[in-house]
Amino acid sequence: TLRRGLAIDDFAPRLSFFFNAHNDFFEEIAKFRAARKIWYRVMTDRFHAQSPRSTWMRFHTQTAGVSLTAQQPKNNIARVALQAMAAVLGGTQSLHTDGFDEALALPTEDAARIALRTQQILAYESGVANVIDPLGGSYFIEKLTLDMEQGAFAFFEKLDAMGGMVKAIEAGYPQKEIAEASYAYPRAVEAGEKIIVGVNRHAIDEPPTAILYIGESVREAQTAKLRKLRAERSGEAVQRALDALKRAAQAQPEARSDAISAANTMPFILDCVRAYATLGEICGALSEVFGGWEEA
Repeated sequence: TLRRGLAIDDFAPRLSFFFNAHNDFFEEIAKFRAARKIWYRVMTDRFHAQSPRSTWMRFHTQTAGVSLTAQQPKNNIARVALQAMAAVLGGTQSLHTDGFDEALALPTEDAARIALRTQQILAYESGVANVIDPLGGSYFIEKLTLDMEQGAFAFFEKLDAMGGMVKAIEAGYPQKEIAEASYAYPRAVEAGEKIIVGVNRHAIDEPPTAILYIGESVREAQTAKLRKLRAERSGEAVQRALDALKRAAQAQPEARSDAISAANTMPFILDCVRAYATLGEICGALSEVFGGWEEA
């Protein structure tokens, strides 16, 4: 974006992030605080932003669905409440709380209401949103925050040494890190090193939880809607827009990670949308040029 001639202050104030909140309460608070510090440092030291708004990290947080358990699912109500509180104490601007039954299916109306009430209790009854950074100054929190910040910059240095994130992905580095963490966590649970209440500690037999079932009528309604769209739109206009998108994609130089793109594909994608091309058709046109992802 900078190479295209935009100044950092032209777009940085519009950027926002999407974070997960997991179970380790204080670690999550430190994670969010560290992210805000990191953003400020990157914007000022690396990109030399002048507008204060460019340095304000805005982020939405969703409680971690991956942390929810199918066993004793009502325990997830407590997990979600703690995760949501950590996000608020860490400075999130908006919040999504998961339904307690989301390890089993889409949430029922009852589960969705409890998730909503969890947010409302935090907002109106707990007082946690009344003070900015209420845990700032705590030695423990500040030390955790500093450790997070330093660890993140150590990763940044590795990525820079590889030539940037695209090069790192092509080399398989972040995939390896994610895979190793994904392997270590269940191993720790299986070994009892990581305690999950209701799973490897305090497990009980209990009757199945009522879950939400989505009937065939939903699929049929969506199929009918798609058929109607394809019947009413101009097939020629769709094809012209998709062909133009492919030509724009083909104009990209081979060293895409190191050079300015010869063509900006976004206007062509918007033209496809205006012609009522589907998301699948747009992705299909791009995959004809770039291919699909294959694990290295």
